[in-house]
Amino acid sequence: MDTKTAPHLSPAEALRYPWDAPPAPNEVIEVMPGVLWVRLKLPFRLNHVNVYLLADGDGWTMIDSGFGNEESIAAWTALFEGPLANVRISRLIVTHSHPDHVGLAGWIVERFKCPLYMSQVEYLQSVYHQNRGTEERRNAQRLFFRRHGMDESLTDKLLGRGQDYLKQVSVLPAAYHRLSHGDEISVGTRRFKVITGGGHALDQVMLYCATDKLFLSADQVLSKISPNVSVWAVEPEQNSLGEYLASLASLTTTLPYDVLVLPGHGVPFYGLKIRIKQLADHHEERCGLIAEACRLGPKTSKELVPVVFHKHVLDAHQMGFAAGELIAHVNYMLVEGRLTAEENDGVLSFRST
Repeated sequence: MDTKTAPHLSPAEALRYPWDAPPAPNEVIEVMPGVLWVRLKLPFRLNHVNVYLLADGDGWTMIDSGFGNEESIAAWTALFEGPLANVRISRLIVTHSHPDHVGLAGWIVERFKCPLYMSQVEYLQSVYHQNRGTEERRNAQRLFFRRHGMDESLTDKLLGRGQDYLKQVSVLPAAYHRLSHGDEISVGTRRFKVITGGGHALDQVMLYCATDKLFLSADQVLSKISPNVSVWAVEPEQNSLGEYLASLASLTTTLPYDVLVLPGHGVPFYGLKIRIKQLADHHEERCGLIAEACRLGPKTSKELVPVVFHKHVLDAHQMGFAAGELIAHVNYMLVEGRLTAEENDGVLSFRST
């Protein structure tokens, strides 16, 4: 969106992307004094993750660590021997428990002997992911997918390669420092307010510096794609989409329009409130597609996946996310009274009200 398509917006409010290109694999971009931007590769369709370094006295605070594989270790090693040769990581803040963000936390902490900071829920969720491969938990996941209409073949794929990525995490440090919503932390000369939000993760950490109008949004607000908002077997009736939309609404009312947003994926941008509206509208569009399909007769989640994701060819990894995201929309619409659920032979189907 730009001011030509939205004449009621001032240039300062419109979406703007100050950097034409992201940092190359062995490059660091300074987005403002004492704030560095690094990008690491990921082995998925979403092929990168952003990591930021904040000047912190005689050291640097790192925001997220990258994916837990040999390629990411090699990338960090090259950076620490190249453009970051004089950088000492004095603190690691991990925004949430997903492997592309927490994956190398153990490796970074061990290399620099620095403390790890996370929200309590995200630290415990990371521990859960590292120990989730028991037969009991796999059976719970199997029943969850079958209850939403996934056949045995698809369920096997979702429990296999579809969730292998969760294993890509170095051994998590045995201790951490807790970050909570509303905390204030000093990083060098800057003072940041800790903001947490649900939806994409359970209690994802974001950081806001009012003085510099700088907002590290993690994966809660991305520049050009929508973060995945899913429901999983461990909390099958979770209203994760409702939590996510509430978080977006809170950010809209508490942050100014002219912050520089540093997201976990994509590129830094201005125009936070416009982007938040786009994300909320995107989810409402999906709810509309589901409501329309369910007016024609009851539909299972499996039957609704192609209704919402009709433009995509999904492999097992992507299908797992699509199924989780579809169920998140269904659960939200059940809470909002826009759908009703019925159960036949242990399988849920949904009708529009």
